Amino acid sequence: MKDYLYDGSGKFVPGKFNTAETGGLTKEEAVKLMNQNLPQIDDLQKKLYAEKKEGIIFLFQAMDAAGKDGTIQAVLSCLSPHGVKEYAFKAPNSTELAHDYLWRIHQCIPERGQIAIFNRSHYEDVIIGKVHKLYEYQTWANYIRKNEIIKNRYEDIRNFEKYLYNNSVRIVKIYLNVSKEEQAKRFLARLSDPKKYWKFSGADLKEREYWDQYQKAFTDAINKTATEYCPWYVVPADHKWYMRYVVSEIILNTLKDINPKFPKVSDSMKAHFDEAREVLEREMEK
Repeated sequence: MKDYLYDGSGKFVPGKFNTAETGGLTKEEAVKLMNQNLPQIDDLQKKLYAEKKEGIIFLFQAMDAAGKDGTIQAVLSCLSPHGVKEYAFKAPNSTELAHDYLWRIHQCIPERGQIAIFNRSHYEDVIIGKVHKLYEYQTWANYIRKNEIIKNRYEDIRNFEKYLYNNSVRIVKIYLNVSKEEQAKRFLARLSDPKKYWKFSGADLKEREYWDQYQKAFTDAINKTATEYCPWYVVPADHKWYMRYVVSEIILNTLKDINPKFPKVSDSMKAHFDEAREVLEREMEK
């Protein structure tokens, strides 16, 4: 996974990234490897939940039709629901717009032992917000310079993520990198299948006109916020089966790095357990 890791030590350059890479694997091999990872992910998540020492945010960003929803479902549906919450960040509502842009994100930070899945995130404010200059339509204090808003947000994000890391919450940022050609194929597939009509919107085609601007916005966001404590993973997304396998590896490796364990029981607590066992055994004998 090091080939897809950006931790600030090197720059992400879209032109040098192969979105159709398969790592030399066939579809059957990748699916098999992913399915081998899922039980391990499930086991480690149970330990994470029991230990309650660290929270995790798995954050997904991508262009439309890259496969965020399907990947989240395929890789993370193995997790126990009581230890996981998913948040989909759409356009902010009036209440959210009345606060600072990280306010709605902070409401969704997981407790220690919990996993939060972010389907889009605070990065929308430096991606779509940057492409369409949405900040120009918002109300600002007189001392705010609008031409510095995006630059300031990169700084805000780095500080916010370091703050969370310093408080036992790590963020794993995953960018599913799909090509323009593959996106077109997936849009056409939606338009060719009545069961998928609901997935397509006229806005999808309109946003495609801004492809180059979005690519620059993603590139800038990755390069300006990738750090050792909160890196980005850029995942080839033209082949869904390979993308899902890679994501399963990233998640599994993250959990292995945390290395959660079931809490140890003290001798005094074991004594209480012995007493409870005796009470229950006597009850069963009656």
